Amino acid sequence: MSDVFCIHRPQRQDTAVVFASPHSGRAYAPAFLAQTVLKADAIRSSEDAFVDQLFATAPQHGAPLLRALVPRAYLDLNRAPDELDPAVIEGIARAPHNPRVSSGLGVIPRVVAGGRPIYRGKLPLAEAEARISQVWYPYHRALRQLMDETHAQFGEAVLIDCHSMPHEAIDGHVRPGAPKPEVVLGDRFGAAAGRAVMDRVEAAFATAGLRVARNAPFAGAFIAQSYGRPSMQRHVIQVELDRSLYMDEARITPSADFTAFCALLSGVIAEIAGIGRQSLPLAAE
Repeated sequence: MSDVFCIHRPQRQDTAVVFASPHSGRAYAPAFLAQTVLKADAIRSSEDAFVDQLFATAPQHGAPLLRALVPRAYLDLNRAPDELDPAVIEGIARAPHNPRVSSGLGVIPRVVAGGRPIYRGKLPLAEAEARISQVWYPYHRALRQLMDETHAQFGEAVLIDCHSMPHEAIDGHVRPGAPKPEVVLGDRFGAAAGRAVMDRVEAAFATAGLRVARNAPFAGAFIAQSYGRPSMQRHVIQVELDRSLYMDEARITPSADFTAFCALLSGVIAEIAGIGRQSLPLAAE
């Protein structure tokens, strides 16, 4: 275990499925807290709080779990290392329009949820580069190694990239009066995972009684784009869970039925792990 990530391995990996939680880190270093203008609860608002705990039973079902320890507000592991924001980092020239960077959500975030600024001014370029070197690259080396090892062992690899979304994130993406999805699965519209893999992951959540949508409003970001190669039997599906299912979003505390939801999700994890014990089709049909 490093101070950047932790890998929880099963006693014996018997599935081609790998789980990872890049945004649930909550190790807020005193030096970082001294830099931010936000209070402790506000700085945590962009964190996928408790997602690593929700997927903690993955090793019991034969699949490794990679979880980040460093918080998203410090560095976003689901961004490319060159998604640098000139509005928060000194000495960065303006690049072609990137909506994530423009909104303050580059690899070194400028804002947390609600568009609240993290810093009073800009960070030195050297500090941004140090964060990327010390946090981004070690995490992605570990993720790449897990995927490569799994692919070598099983001839395929399926990454479940685990995230959470604010309850109101779906507003504006469903018809008035229609029930909101509780889970959004993203495969970049088939570019990151084969259709049969996506169908089976969706069925695992739906069978558990959860309402599922695909690719709207979250289709997958850097990790899905970079690691998903269905024609090479490397599949990535980003999972977004409605936070209201298991936590009090305002207080960032588990809800009363957190344990029950973890048990429900453990069944889903078992079903998804089972996908990796079957022969998967070569590509998105």
